[in-house]
Amino acid sequence: MNANTQVLELNVEGRQVDEAVLSLFHTLLFHRSTGKFHYKNDNTYAVGTIGFQDVDCDFIDFTYVRCSSEQLDRSIRREVSGFCEAIRAPDAPPSGQVALEFYQRKRGRWPFATESIPWEVWTLRINVVSLNNEHERQIWREKVGETLGERLLRITDTLNRHDYIPSPPNQSDIDYIYDTNYPDVQPFLFKVNYSVSPPSNPSTTTTIKKLLKDTLAL
Repeated sequence: MNANTQVLELNVEGRQVDEAVLSLFHTLLFHRSTGKFHYKNDNTYAVGTIGFQDVDCDFIDFTYVRCSSEQLDRSIRREVSGFCEAIRAPDAPPSGQVALEFYQRKRGRWPFATESIPWEVWTLRINVVSLNNEHERQIWREKVGETLGERLLRITDTLNRHDYIPSPPNQSDIDYIYDTNYPDVQPFLFKVNYSVSPPSNPSTTTTIKKLLKDTLAL
């Protein structure tokens, strides 16, 4: 099975990395989660509701919606924090990528272990820009908010397509499709991967500098 793979690029200030990544990953998790399944028998169930809440960013002019599960929020923040710390390290290159991967487990035939099969992968390519003063930061704060709005629209358009989504499982198979460890929400199984490295294309740095110059000149 080929995973549905999407790549989004963002140019942000160092202090904006956390909020930019979390806003998009939380949006994805909100759409890729259900209420808790309450089984009446192995293949008959009722689905609970999902709570939601608005989150206002501190360093970006942007508000997003996330599941109101505090445990899920802590989990995704913990997963993302390693990438944010790595890309903001003093000697780190000013770019990297972090991916949110949804997967399902498949039972392996003895003696093989259970196999994890990704079915959707969202990769954020992050470029960190340096600004000189508070005036530039205010302009960039608004610019990044506009960009996140555009990326969010792309996400919702993509999720509304009829691409592959695992079918609701029988009770005996639910842990092969969903993460059932959360008490108030049931996301599809997911994991976060990241890497920090210089841009693979030298022209990328020139493009970012031009974008920064044009934006701040407005």
